[in-house]
Amino acid sequence: MDHRTPPDRDRAINAPRVVVVLIATFVAVHAVRMMLPDRQGVWMLLAFAFIPARYADTAAYPPDFIPGGIGADYWSFVTHMFLHGDFTHLLVNCLWMLAFGTVVARRLPPGRFLVLSAVSGVAGALAHLAIYWGELVPVIGASAAISGQMGAATRFIFSAPGGLFHASRMHPAHVRVLGLLETFGTPNALIFILVWVGLNFAMGLSGIAFLGEGQRIAWEAHIAGFFAGLAIFGPLDPWRRNFPSRQNVLH
Repeated sequence: MDHRTPPDRDRAINAPRVVVVLIATFVAVHAVRMMLPDRQGVWMLLAFAFIPARYADTAAYPPDFIPGGIGADYWSFVTHMFLHGDFTHLLVNCLWMLAFGTVVARRLPPGRFLVLSAVSGVAGALAHLAIYWGELVPVIGASAAISGQMGAATRFIFSAPGGLFHASRMHPAHVRVLGLLETFGTPNALIFILVWVGLNFAMGLSGIAFLGEGQRIAWEAHIAGFFAGLAIFGPLDPWRRNFPSRQNVLH
């Protein structure tokens, strides 16, 4: 029996439709913002970015200092994921989503994939809010959501030899998902987690810019998004019931 996922010969981009649509949306939003006059472009950025200062004492800022009003207090938890600082930031996020989002989206139905991505992005925004409460420090980009996809992928790309690219070619019915505690007990998965977290800490705390992320990396959002995706992948995964229950002790 061939356990590989049959290639889709009719599609120029061999990635799940939900991933292609998300990337196309990121590109479209960025193109619209770049075409706007400077003033409107800045308004769009501030109205839809996630900014902790929205939740501070309103007396600290003049009225309408941050556009968006009460609505932005809620929608910016999601809309910030669709904005990117520049083309390099956009390109890097799209490439990471093609790598990790594709393998996760082949395992999850589109709706569950979007839930995992949204929850990871919101977790990143909450971490940013907790650390920069009341400050005028906006965060934009899909990095936290993609970090959640990376965390989710960690649950199964290390369950068999071959890693990410092997898992991307296999039908999900033949790739076992690791339990949450089992993931931390799997050497390759643990090394991946420690290296990824360590790099984010190092680059974030040192203030080093990385591939278009701008002057600072939202390392706290990346880490929060990663562990959110790692934690919630088990309950969302429809294939986990195909394997022995020992890995399902804790999702």
